[in-house]
Amino acid sequence: MSLDSPAAVREALGGERYLADRGLSTAVYLAASLEQPLLLEGEAGVGKTEVAKALAGATGARLIRLQCHEGIDLHHALYDWDYPRQLLHLRTEGADAGEQLYSERFLLRRPLLEALQASEPVVLLIDEIDRADDEFEAFLLELLSDFQVSIPELGTVTAERRPLVVITSNRTRELHDALKRRCLYHWIDYPTPEREAEIVRTRLPGVPDAVADRVCAAVARLRAEQLYKLPGVGETIDWARALLALDEADLDATLGVVLKVREDIDAVRDGGVLQDA
Repeated sequence: MSLDSPAAVREALGGERYLADRGLSTAVYLAASLEQPLLLEGEAGVGKTEVAKALAGATGARLIRLQCHEGIDLHHALYDWDYPRQLLHLRTEGADAGEQLYSERFLLRRPLLEALQASEPVVLLIDEIDRADDEFEAFLLELLSDFQVSIPELGTVTAERRPLVVITSNRTRELHDALKRRCLYHWIDYPTPEREAEIVRTRLPGVPDAVADRVCAAVARLRAEQLYKLPGVGETIDWARALLALDEADLDATLGVVLKVREDIDAVRDGGVLQDA
């Protein structure tokens, strides 16, 4: 399916059961048409990662995901060398084989290099960039600017065709302006209870309206509390699914589906937050 207008993007994502509003649909359309990375920020669980998954599903593109973490470097993200095979090659071919060691034959492609060298359409998801450090963020600048990277042993590798890049951040730290300037930007907020109920009905066909509405109203109450970990949309869907499995709407007994911190559960129960929900 083509992404030739914001309306087409909204329809394409909807076909993958992702309900995008006008702002997000426009941001995705511009990222695709301008071939610029799209930086999505928002609280954990609002559906940032799902945007990339839905885009890949809607367009038939290959989804390549780089999950960022503390200490990630180019050997995790870009490439590494197959040292056991290199050593075996030296042993079998002799010292004269040394010049061939750093060739594509022994190259281990990591997600970023896979995305650059792919001949088919690709959605590249760089997930939770805020968990990586400043050095890795700086390394990404060349990729995001020119869709190319430099590998000392091989030279510069340029994308055969530009992937659609989606970068997500939970905003646990502030990203540098240099990275932001290379991206289009969109903030994804928690949906309203009415919108979230629509999402639940889309993801759980046949769920009774009363269950969807009650769960989403309860989640809205929880998000208004000072909790360690606020529930995301995924937890809302799981909560509705749990109530359907139990065939009863016991919110208190199923709090462990939507809240994952003991202190949060105790605070909600002790405060009677859901007493009349």
